[in-house]
Amino acid sequence: MTAPKTLSEVRELYARPLLDLVFEAAGVHRSHHDASEVQLCTLLSIKTGGCAEDCAYCPQSSHHKTAVKAEPLLETGAVLDAARAAKAAGSTRFCMGAAWREAGDGPEFERVLDMVRGVRGLGLEACCTLGMLTEDQARRLAEAGLTAYNHNLDSSESFYGEIIGTRTYKDRLDTIKGVAKAGISLCCGGILGMGESAEDRVGLLHTLASLDPQPESVPINALVPIDETPLAGRAPLDPFDFVRTIAAARILLPKAMVRLSAGRLSLSPEAQALAFLAGANSIFTGEKLLTTSNPGADLDAALLGSLGLKGRPPCKDDEPALAAQA
Repeated sequence: MTAPKTLSEVRELYARPLLDLVFEAAGVHRSHHDASEVQLCTLLSIKTGGCAEDCAYCPQSSHHKTAVKAEPLLETGAVLDAARAAKAAGSTRFCMGAAWREAGDGPEFERVLDMVRGVRGLGLEACCTLGMLTEDQARRLAEAGLTAYNHNLDSSESFYGEIIGTRTYKDRLDTIKGVAKAGISLCCGGILGMGESAEDRVGLLHTLASLDPQPESVPINALVPIDETPLAGRAPLDPFDFVRTIAAARILLPKAMVRLSAGRLSLSPEAQALAFLAGANSIFTGEKLLTTSNPGADLDAALLGSLGLKGRPPCKDDEPALAAQA
């Protein structure tokens, strides 16, 4: 079928009976991907805390008095050691996150470029999330070999102001345009459980599906409430709402990698299995996602093994030579 594109069509899709939605999403998934494969990714915080943004969900914001303290940018060698360990554990994409409002120019950005070159030299896909970028910075990251850039929209444009006041939705979209112009694949998704309505989730999905080109990667996060942040008291996300969003994302963005991201510890193995059936085909491994807890490698290996799922090779679709050397 042709993926719905209007807001009303996305609303109708999202509201369908859950099992019908999952059934259709499973078919879309199998027509575009090997349903037995799950890409394993690792996310490392290369610069933690002290961020000038006021994101209500984030313990790294300098606006919130959380237990996370500001730390300097890691040295390149330490990052590459972590990348080697991630590769040895089965990850094929290594993601580097810096708690910056925007990436500045100078020695620290040059160090990030060295990190990207080093990760690529290990035969891994490389992804960065560094906040807002200029077009020149995006170009330089592309020249360094960056596979993808993560810049989440978080929620719908109408709800965005409820969770972030230090930058606008347009700021996010401008960075996304710059990434696309540089020829870097986009990793872009959102967070569920922040108090948004079903209509906000519809709005987020509609915006993601309307991006041109569509994101190569769509991380779907479940809020992890952190003490001393404005969202600390939020009730747990309904796992069926999580699966519903995964299924709708799969139908709307059929070629994308749909990633189960933060919050997996709040999901039962059964809920995660239903999400895989609905079209999720990537997870983040390792005990931490930036500063929040994540299932350990043993738990993930047991889950994937019980479901008969295997790891996806790196750069499978577009770089067979690099995949062969990994």
